[in-house]
Amino acid sequence: MPPDRRGGAIDRREKGKVRRFENRPDGFTSSIIVCYNTDMGEHSGIGGIIRFRENNRLEAKLATGGFPQSVWETYVAFANTMGGVILLGVEELPDHSLRIAGLPAPDKTVAEFWEKVNDPAVVSVNLLRKSDLQIRRIGDRSIVVVTVPAASPAVRPVYLGRDPYHGAYYRSGEGDYLLPDSVIDAMLAARQEFEEK
Repeated sequence: MPPDRRGGAIDRREKGKVRRFENRPDGFTSSIIVCYNTDMGEHSGIGGIIRFRENNRLEAKLATGGFPQSVWETYVAFANTMGGVILLGVEELPDHSLRIAGLPAPDKTVAEFWEKVNDPAVVSVNLLRKSDLQIRRIGDRSIVVVTVPAASPAVRPVYLGRDPYHGAYYRSGEGDYLLPDSVIDAMLAARQEFEEK
């Protein structure tokens, strides 16, 4: 069995095996399905992902035509809340189930993501390690999995653009919402205290 990148092993004989990402310094833990099912039929091709729904720790983005702005809203919302996983190349259907659409050029998607996440005009801070952005093959399709950790008080609020009061989001349920000014004030005060220590 090949080793799991976080310890343990993956049994490639099992379909829809759950891989856990644990033991991060920030305590972030999530689970996603790693599916070795090559049947890409109407429902079975979704593999284990069909069992999931978007929630406060999981967001699916079709992203086949590039990055929608909502990718970055979700990135900062996860960072300002509890962290989470963004699946690029996965579509949420009207019944809220997830369908693997795949990305036509996943390597290009990863390169573009790195370029934008490191641009302070796009987002205030890059929280990702290299291992947090990965291409996953499911049958004959590829998706990109972005594991976003929760930001530490030293960098919160994480926000889009140059103004935290117009670009800081938090995650609640399946949605991303602008943080209230009072919460941003509290985060900025906590960051100031952290810097002064």
